Amino acid sequence: MSFTLKQASNVSLKVYDTSGRVVQTLADGYMNSGTYSVTFDVTGRSSLSSGVYFYKLRAGKFQDTKKMIVVK
Repeated sequence: MSFTLKQASNVSLKVYDTSGRVVQTLADGYMNSGTYSVTFDVTGRSSLSSGVYFYKLRAGKFQDTKKMIVVK
């Protein structure tokens, strides 16, 4: 997952299952402006099954949610 911050801000990037439970927090804190790439590595996560997941990015007043499919 890649994203660009035009200005420094507090950032939260979390992965959710279809029930709305947080599966993993990928970023949570203050980040400077720039382009970032974050990897959601499911290797070795036996508790994570194949299926639909959502990731939500919050940065300042911006918020966006995207769907992804995990195949193991």
